[in-house]
Amino acid sequence: MPLLEIRNVTRRFGDFVAVDNISLSIESGEFFTLLGPSGCGKTTILRMIAGFDLPDAGQILLDGQDLAGTPPEKRPVRTVFQSYALFPHMTVAQNVAFPLKMARCSADETRQRLGEALEQVHLTDKAPAYPHELSGGQKQRVALARGLVNRPSILLLDEPLGALDAKLREEMQIELINLQRDVGVTFIFVTHAQVEALALSHRIAVMREGRVEQVDEPARLYAFPKSRFVADFIGHINLLDAQVLEATHGHLRLTIAGLGEMIAPPLAGAAPGGKGTFAIRPEQVRIGIHGEVTELKNHFPGEVTHFLYRGDVTVYKVRLANGMMIEALLPNSAPGGAELFKVGDPVRVGWRHDAGVFLHE
Repeated sequence: MPLLEIRNVTRRFGDFVAVDNISLSIESGEFFTLLGPSGCGKTTILRMIAGFDLPDAGQILLDGQDLAGTPPEKRPVRTVFQSYALFPHMTVAQNVAFPLKMARCSADETRQRLGEALEQVHLTDKAPAYPHELSGGQKQRVALARGLVNRPSILLLDEPLGALDAKLREEMQIELINLQRDVGVTFIFVTHAQVEALALSHRIAVMREGRVEQVDEPARLYAFPKSRFVADFIGHINLLDAQVLEATHGHLRLTIAGLGEMIAPPLAGAAPGGKGTFAIRPEQVRIGIHGEVTELKNHFPGEVTHFLYRGDVTVYKVRLANGMMIEALLPNSAPGGAELFKVGDPVRVGWRHDAGVFLHE
């Protein structure tokens, strides 16, 4: 039995459907992420799990028990917000111990749990400090400790790293992974940051306009998106309109208007005449002068229109013969100069026959 089950849940605000008949199952000890653009319904789901909001239809079950009618303070669920929501007049220790005080825990139990929680987030030495004396990352760790001190079944995290700068955010991602693994509590994480979701999660639910587009492990979401929206939302990707010429168990033969034929991995349900999108990641696209990529089954001439040097890689944008643009990554791992092609250079781009994925319309 899953720890948390969301069954056919709908939430409306007037005529606006924020959550549209969603069903999800989340396992005990899982780091589960709700990912999507602003307004897709992910925070509304979090609020309904916490009990701050109620569904108009459907059920939310924890350990098989319907949470309907259970107020937020009675649920074994805690929430960590982006704003930290720390009490400025309380020390770190008092902030973390506040839920224990509300639960009327004994002095001995409070001391033990407080010590464990502060140790888990490496803030034992900051116990007497006040929030204004802490860095952003330390404040976030205090909020995490306060969320965990009552040993909830589920910790809800609503964009908890959104207020941090890029470097600190990356450090906190590693801390979150380690913390979740060490405490074993189920984390349900809300974010619109795709890279963050891929780095942190055991599984991700990609949401769009109140619905779930796809639930999968990060590597499968990235490599095998099931819709054009998921492909485009997760990371950078090239999307080429294509039509199926031949479909076998071993491959698809596609045609791209104004460009020609190409070979793609097989797809169940694809049939000759079917239209859709061929999606391929920039790191799967090779770029070279004419003789360098012709051993690949799929290769096409083009012209470099832009390039972006990013240190570890250079990103090239290439205009193909039919006017379509395609992006290719070239690692800068060779010693010496990193820039290999200039704007206006004629090049050839190509990719393996088993790379990319065809998406039905």
